[in-house]
Amino acid sequence: MAMVCLSDFEAYAKKYLPKIAWDYFAAGADDCTTRDENILAYKRIRFRPRMLRDVSVMDIKTKILGSEISVPIGIAPTGFHQLAWPDGEKSTARAARAMNTCYIASTYSTCTLEEISAAAPGGLRWFQLYIHRNRAASQQLVQRAEALGFQGLVLTADLPYTGKRRDDVRNGFRLPPHMKVKNLERAFEVCKMSLLDPSVTWNDIYWLRSLTHLPIIVKGILTREDAELAVKHGVQGIIVSNHGGRQLDEGPATIDALVEVVEAVRGRVEVYVDGGIRKGSDVLKALALGAKCVFIGRPALWGLAYKGEEGLQDVLRILQEEFRLSMALAG
Repeated sequence: MAMVCLSDFEAYAKKYLPKIAWDYFAAGADDCTTRDENILAYKRIRFRPRMLRDVSVMDIKTKILGSEISVPIGIAPTGFHQLAWPDGEKSTARAARAMNTCYIASTYSTCTLEEISAAAPGGLRWFQLYIHRNRAASQQLVQRAEALGFQGLVLTADLPYTGKRRDDVRNGFRLPPHMKVKNLERAFEVCKMSLLDPSVTWNDIYWLRSLTHLPIIVKGILTREDAELAVKHGVQGIIVSNHGGRQLDEGPATIDALVEVVEAVRGRVEVYVDGGIRKGSDVLKALALGAKCVFIGRPALWGLAYKGEEGLQDVLRILQEEFRLSMALAG
């Protein structure tokens, strides 16, 4: 079948992934209201297109924290890529490098930071961190990432506890025995989410800054108040995110929260957004409302499920072409 848009990849992944893997990737918290609202909110936003603007030449490149990327679409941190494709995060890293964009590797990767780094030398990679109760292990992860050439540290702020994802509860979700959360193998029993530290506060940004020279991006911000606190505590970037609707249900859609966050930071730090991006026109809407770049989560996994790094490149290419076309048609 011809893969024409991202929903084609979604349909393929739903058909061919094992049910337990599909349910894990698709899951939202509770009633999945926020998960679904992330997508619906984009559909309510309308363009005001301008005409006769000479769109014969368009430059869709941008820079994030000083690094140039070919298009303002990066890959958000998601866990357990081997559930989608045998090579897991190594394929993700290679696809991101091939498309010259940013890949944020998750703490909960099924490949080590070393394997990810070796798979795509020279690629633009950031590392996403959960702070665990075992602070020494978190410190070691940060320092490993910096030593391996990761160029940013993304602190996820919205997971003091894991949201209730009903299908995962029903399925008794666990990783298959042959898969491991590779970055945490030596430090913990595998994937005990209860090892997350629920006592983390804004002051822990200072602790992270003492460990690394990497720029710190905080992910999971949805309000003006927290955006101002992020700036005050010296972060270099904010990802407006609700964890794909997997944490607190019935919070705002990220595209709706974006406007409030952009207004609050007043250009002092870069603002990005994830959640619900399914078309190139969604990317344009996010940029028009103040985002510097968007990050895709589930669609990246659908691409992997289709054909590994080649499928993920296809997903990115389709979004890029749709984004370019939307820019042109909107003038």
